Amino acid sequence: MFSRKTNTISDLAPEKVHYTKYYEHDGQLRAYANRSMLMAGLFGVIAFISLLFAIYVRLQPPTVIRVSADGEATVVGGRPITGSVTEGILKVLAATQTGEVAPIDIEGRAAVRRFLESYLRYTPTSVDKNLADALNMMTQNLRVYCLNQLRDQDLIGKIKEEQITSSFKIRSIQPVPGQPWTYQAFGVKEVHRIRNKSEFTDKIVGKYHVRLIQDRRSERVPSGLLVAEYREEQMVGEKDVGLLQESGLLDR
Repeated sequence: MFSRKTNTISDLAPEKVHYTKYYEHDGQLRAYANRSMLMAGLFGVIAFISLLFAIYVRLQPPTVIRVSADGEATVVGGRPITGSVTEGILKVLAATQTGEVAPIDIEGRAAVRRFLESYLRYTPTSVDKNLADALNMMTQNLRVYCLNQLRDQDLIGKIKEEQITSSFKIRSIQPVPGQPWTYQAFGVKEVHRIRNKSEFTDKIVGKYHVRLIQDRRSERVPSGLLVAEYREEQMVGEKDVGLLQESGLLDR
């Protein structure tokens, strides 16, 4: 009357399994295995080629690049290499090695101009800053020498006591032939001073000799040029005494 229905494993299996033979399952496994062996062989060949390339590169002599003081890079060892791409790489490498490029003539002229204007142009209120800027542009030896001269002559005290005002205008700056980073500047300096309630004016046309030395670029010395030698020579001079003096140097 009542019949008990029992579920077997074959009844619970998917319908597709009922129609799949055992050798079809075995074929799929073999196909997967063959595909895995093919991929393994391909990756093995790639690894072997990479190993051969690494050995080849390791056996090559190292490329030696010499970087001169002006930032020029040349190949002195290893395989010779040419081409615009290689030249660009050498320039980048030279800039990386030195961290800077050599200064040019316009930077030397600018350094001379800035030094002379700071050292020779001042007022009683700006003399401290101007001389400090000029001293910071000097090498250590020249800085110590100038500081001793300023201290012995008490120049800053005299400038403030006599209310000395110095104006300076550069006429020309020319490099000295055959001497690197050496310049001759011609300029006119006009010095006003007050003594015993009288104003004295000195007009001096001078020649200024400035020799620079190349150093590393820095935030304090962006051009990388320091003043190593300085001297001046008076060419023409005249002294005027009076209460009212007209100055052509102050007109810019």
